[in-house]
Amino acid sequence: MKKYWFLFVTLLFISLAACDLTDAKNETNDIEEKDLSQFQPEGVPPGSESNYNISLKMNEKETFTIEADIQVRNVSEDNWETLEFYFIPNMFTAENSRSLEKPATLDIDKVVLNGEAADYTLKEDNLSIELKEELIPEETIDVKFLYSFTLPEEGLRFTKNNSSFYLAQWYPMVPTYRNGWNKEAFAFKGETYHTPYSNFEINYDIPEAYTVITTSEQDEFPSKNNNTLTAEQVKEFFIAIIDEPTMIEKKVGETSIRVFSLEDDAEKNDELTEVAASAFKYFEDKIGPYPFEELDVILDELGMEYPGVVTAGSIYNKGNLSTSALKQVVVHEIAHQWFYGMISNDPYHDPWLDEGITQFATFLFLSEYEGLDFDFTEEERYAELELPVNLSLNEYPPGERSSSYIYGKSSFMLGRLFQEQGGKEEAESFLRDYFKMYQHKEVNTEEFIRFMEFYFDFDDRSVFDGWLEEED
Repeated sequence: MKKYWFLFVTLLFISLAACDLTDAKNETNDIEEKDLSQFQPEGVPPGSESNYNISLKMNEKETFTIEADIQVRNVSEDNWETLEFYFIPNMFTAENSRSLEKPATLDIDKVVLNGEAADYTLKEDNLSIELKEELIPEETIDVKFLYSFTLPEEGLRFTKNNSSFYLAQWYPMVPTYRNGWNKEAFAFKGETYHTPYSNFEINYDIPEAYTVITTSEQDEFPSKNNNTLTAEQVKEFFIAIIDEPTMIEKKVGETSIRVFSLEDDAEKNDELTEVAASAFKYFEDKIGPYPFEELDVILDELGMEYPGVVTAGSIYNKGNLSTSALKQVVVHEIAHQWFYGMISNDPYHDPWLDEGITQFATFLFLSEYEGLDFDFTEEERYAELELPVNLSLNEYPPGERSSSYIYGKSSFMLGRLFQEQGGKEEAESFLRDYFKMYQHKEVNTEEFIRFMEFYFDFDDRSVFDGWLEEED
């Protein structure tokens, strides 16, 4: 009996979970290529488009000053009366995070709308600007922000850790728009923000001797202390400012995999670099090409995916992970470059679509990397969970471990479905075609079901009974 740490339910809420697999291998024939010419993918319209030009300066006192110039375009069918932004740094100030011993500070100097000073309201993570004139469809408005902050210690993703700085969701972020601004309240677990694909130009100016690791493929090692970086068609822009890391670089095709560590453990860092490079090659070969020339892995901080860079050091600050567990987190976060980075979904209302598919893709890689069987017949505990996997985060009752559904049951039920449809090769073929159809589009549950129905020529939707709840 082979044992595989399969549904390890990483980033949200809980720890690793083990499950047994049977010895019987699932024999598959060569997979026939599907004719997708009669299928028209329908991505969820973003409703808003945005371009960011941001200047970031860090002084010796560890204060950051930000000048952000954001062009926001209305691509919905509505006239807009307000502009809404995620302003997540405000969630880590003393007012909103009273349990932090060293909270963030935040000072907004001004907000300017089309060249004129604008009034705004800021409550928790929601910054709202009432427009003097409605913004009609296809019009663009220019918004400038000048503000400064310090990072909290023990924050969530937006945090200072020892003498390194992690800037996640650090700028005013434009939400998607769906019959109103699609913006939910910030939560300290899970991802509650959802942004459309955008373009970024970032200029930074920081003190000497730090290493700068970002979403952009243009950052260098050793880093310049002043540089301008760009990134196109990404959902967000992450910056890490690291104090004296080691770096291992490995070329995979046209992409440089760079692994940064604050721990001087050459053997461990080599192991993790090898699995990162192997996972990346597998996902490129089996799913589709990665669009950038660089992917960075930071072996520190909470496990999390960002475009072009992932962090992998802990699970909700539960302490350092074993090398074996850390490998699985690294693979999971790299898989997110495809399912989140290149195929989008709403992580609040459809979190299973990136977490469940990413978890399943992680299993596919590790089953090949470790020579394990593609078998889902014996593990029943996820199938026995009563709720569907595609609820919004707030719809799981208190006490329910939503991650058991979003990560666990969803990836298990996908595995069972693919096992019935032909096995591992069929699963890889499906993900490859899914990627071709939906790259740089947003998918919701209904569209995923529609594609799967077409792909496997299902007569009805009974195969989804018990795990995917359909809209009324």
